[in-house]
Order: sequence, then structure tokens, then C-alpha cells
Amino acid sequence: MPGHDLLIINATLLADPGLGEMRPMSWLAAAGGVISGIGGMAEAPAQTASCRIIDAAGGLLMPGLVNGHCHGAMTLFRGLADDLPLMRWLTEYIFPAEARLVDPEMVYWCSRLAAAEMILSGTTTVADGYFHEDAAARAFCDCGLRAVAAQGIIDFPAPGVPDPGRNIAAAADFLAAWQGKNPLVTPAVFCHSPYTCSPDTLRRAKALARESGCLFFIHLAETKEEVAQIMAKHGQSPAGLLDSLGLLDESTVCVHGNWLDAEDIRLLAASGAGVVTCPESNMKLAAGTASLDDLLAAGVPVSLGTDGCASNNDLDLFQEMGACSRLHKVASHDPTVLPARTLLEMATGGGAKVLGLAGEIGCLAPGMRADCLIVNLRRPGLIPFHSPATLVYAGRGSDVSTVIIDGRVIMEERRIQAFDLDETLARVRHLASKLKQSASRAPRPV
Repeated sequence: MPGHDLLIINATLLADPGLGEMRPMSWLAAAGGVISGIGGMAEAPAQTASCRIIDAAGGLLMPGLVNGHCHGAMTLFRGLADDLPLMRWLTEYIFPAEARLVDPEMVYWCSRLAAAEMILSGTTTVADGYFHEDAAARAFCDCGLRAVAAQGIIDFPAPGVPDPGRNIAAAADFLAAWQGKNPLVTPAVFCHSPYTCSPDTLRRAKALARESGCLFFIHLAETKEEVAQIMAKHGQSPAGLLDSLGLLDESTVCVHGNWLDAEDIRLLAASGAGVVTCPESNMKLAAGTASLDDLLAAGVPVSLGTDGCASNNDLDLFQEMGACSRLHKVASHDPTVLPARTLLEMATGGGAKVLGLAGEIGCLAPGMRADCLIVNLRRPGLIPFHSPATLVYAGRGSDVSTVIIDGRVIMEERRIQAFDLDETLARVRHLASKLKQSASRAPRPV
């Protein structure tokens, strides 16, 4: 195969995790960041001096994982305030800490740390939403991570937007700066929630997203208290409110969805809007459990996300898959719900669909972007490897040996190649010391 610049050989190929078919002794070739061919080793293309060769040595070659929801910069707040209900966690600890510490430098370096954690655990694409998102987008670019980066919008003074009256304008500036700037970054809009954004803000933000042809993200029906608050104020559920405002369509991504009822699910299905579930964050905050079986049965596109480190507290999608499946089995008292293949699809092709990237990533086939990873099947916890289900119930991010994004080798044999990890760790440790100092001077929550 002439012209390829990357060749992976001797792989156990899992081209489409949703189908579950493994093909031993396979190869994959890429050129210019695009997969140019796959096949069995008996027909492998010639190896040339100008081509990067990676010997998978029997390892599992599969599509990169897609993290459908993250606040990368919140790595700085990992462990800051554990074992609290959502609203107290947010209002007494997280929002005050953000007001003191969040600036472009913090967002850049802490997003780099998040990128490192995700790359080391097999994530090749992340949907990120935060403040100073320009700095996050730069960080992901510098780390070689594919990202849907969304500027945060909220109706009170926020980092980088001290005047809430400029929240939509700040998002518009972000979109204008990043649209078409880098093939790894897709800019988007992120409204925090229906309880922190007024109906007018929600309408204007969605209008901006539509005008720009980008995705609109929003936290939705995360807690029972949120649903009660919206019902009391607007006389309808959070999903019903979005529908009445004309916000639900194929480019809307609803995060969490733990308290959606049958009518809410019908509205989402009719609109084409997607849902991202974050089970570990939901469990830790006791926020609730999304009705994934009902959502999937209704045809709602569903993806898997980690949320931020402050509420998870890690960014390992392999562990997220296992937690999600187990959570829904015990909640439903049915061991057959959410089988492993469904979780693998949610973390790869399903994630790509929700993020509008289904034609680019999510499976390994000629013409798709070369976003993939190699899992070391010689790890004790993965032996024997009877089926891909083992990835869901026994896999860990540390089982990933190599990560390739857009045809570029970002990590090989557990060593990040694309950037200086030690520099990132040192920078975040310094920021953490500033956080500790600022916390000692801040008023303590009552």
C-alpha cells in the first residue's frame, strides 16, 4: 500500500466494538491521519523506512475512547470537597474556589493534566466545557487530544466573564476564534443548566449555536431537587422547559438526565437530542441514575462521560464503563441490562454520534480518522481474554499501552510522546499550593 506513513502490525483487531468481532493477526495502515487500509497479516503492505511501524505484539487494536462530558481544568479540585450533596458541593466549595483560582493559566495547565490522564487511559476525544475555554482548547491542541471544546455560559459573574451580560458575547468570541482553526478542536457552547441560566439566556445561547452550526451542551435533570426547582418556577420539567423554548434538536447534548420521565424521553427521542451519562459522578454525588435502557429503547443517542475530577474523581473511561454496567444491573435487579457490548459502543461509536463525529471517529475503517489505541492483553487482569466484555468488567486505563490520534503516536508503551508530562505535573502542583493558600484565607462554609 503506497503512501502510508503509519503501519500497525500483529494486532488483534476490534474494528467496531459495538459488533464485538475480534480479528487476530491484523494490520492497520494510515496516511495523513486517515486510515487507508486494514486486513490480515498475510496481506500486510510492505514496510518502508519512511513509515512508522508499531508492532502490537498481539495487543488489542481498537478505536479510541470518546469522553462525552468533562470539565478538564477541574483536575485542580480533585479531592477538594468530597462526600457532599451536589448543591452544597457547588455553592460552598467549587464556585468559591473557581472565583479565587480560575484564570487562563490555571485552565491551560490543569486541562493539560486532564489530557495526560485521559491519554494514559485510552481516551482520544473529549467533550469539554468550562470557563476560559480558549486556554483549554490550546492545551488539548498542544497535547494532541481531539476535543469538542465548549465555552461555559452562566447567569452570574464567572471566571473570564465578570459581567453576566456578556456571557453570550464571550461564547461568540470563542466560537469565532476557534472555528476552522485546528482540525483537532471543534468549538461549541455550554450552558451550565436550566437553574443557572434564564430562559432568555438559554434561547440566545442556542440561537448562537445554531447560527454557528455547533453543538449546544447543557446539564439537565441531574438531581431530583433540580427537577422540583424547575417545576416550581416554570411549571414543567427541565426537558419540557428546553422543548418549550425550542432548544431540543440533533445538535443539543443533555448531560446526566438522571430524572427524565417517560414524557421527557419521548421529547428527546422526537428531537434527536443526545444524552451523556456520567455514572461515577452521579454515584459519588448521589445525584441519581439515568434510565439508560429506556433512552436506548426510545432511540435516543447515548454516550458515556466522566464529568470532572472534582466529582468523579478520575478520568478513566474503562472504569466508567464497568461502573455504568454494574450500577444499572443492581438498580434494575436484572443482570442482563446494559451488556458489555452496549457500554463499549457508548464509549466509542455512540460517543462519536452524540458529538456529531460519527463519520470521522468511533470505529476503525478506511476513510476514518486514525484515532486508536492498543490494549496490552498480556496484563494479568486481562488473561484469559475470551471476549471484549473483559474490557468492561476487568479493564483499566493502565492496560492501554499505545495511543494514536489523527495518525500521530501520542503515547507508546505507556510513555507520552507528544508533550512534557513532568512539566505539566510541576505546574499543577504549584497551582495546588496556591489553592491551599487561598483556601486558608477564605471564609469557611457554615
